[in-house]
Amino acid sequence: MNVRAKKELGQHFLVDENILGVIGRLAELEPNDAVLEIGPGLGVLTTYLADRVARVVTVEIDRALAEQLGERLAGRPNVELHFGDALTLDLAAVAPDARKLVANLPYNIATPLIVESLDRLPQLELWCVMVQREVAYRLFAQPSTKDYGAVSVLVQLAARRTGFHPVSRTVFRPRPNVDSALVAFRRTELPPEYAELKQVVAAAFAHRRKTLANSLELSGRTSREEAAAALATIGRPPTTRAEELAPGEFVALSEALQ
Repeated sequence: MNVRAKKELGQHFLVDENILGVIGRLAELEPNDAVLEIGPGLGVLTTYLADRVARVVTVEIDRALAEQLGERLAGRPNVELHFGDALTLDLAAVAPDARKLVANLPYNIATPLIVESLDRLPQLELWCVMVQREVAYRLFAQPSTKDYGAVSVLVQLAARRTGFHPVSRTVFRPRPNVDSALVAFRRTELPPEYAELKQVVAAAFAHRRKTLANSLELSGRTSREEAAAALATIGRPPTTRAEELAPGEFVALSEALQ
């Protein structure tokens, strides 16, 4: 059965099994693991995981793949396949015992899914995800660099990077027009009041060309004067821009704003 990838779903199917060993190493797979996979595609990674861990819960949005996935996963009772949108499904209920997220993430949902999984899936301990290389760079970018943004702050406040591996375009079908990378990271500890903190970080970067205080005001988060006072509390001048603050400073800023 020949299944065409759907551009609108960001699909680029993993077809080269040579990369699977790298994924297994970065994911630190163990026989008793329960793994969550988003976007199984043709099931190449799914079968690799199923042969090495106790349980795989996989979520696919494209029901056109049902027949091919059903055939590929036949005879593997440790695989549970769900159809639905991973961004709207209650993944904590779908995979309550999953401690690892291992996936070739569809390009169009990679960033929001990673960010939301940090607090929506508190049971996750390790992520090993295939993403666009520019997204992989953003996740652990340093302050005052072009790649540093809201996602950098939120991920680094909750996790530390444990692995990075550039991936050739040739491992996918159809071949993407951008480079990809595997990035692995392990949970550290979620900061308190994380939901509030996410909103502050998003507002701070919403108007990147503005000062942080102006961006917070334009986003309706607080007044420019209150933002400047909060910045003074953490030892920063009112002209500070969002990309200048280290992740930990956003925690202090959020507390000062409250």
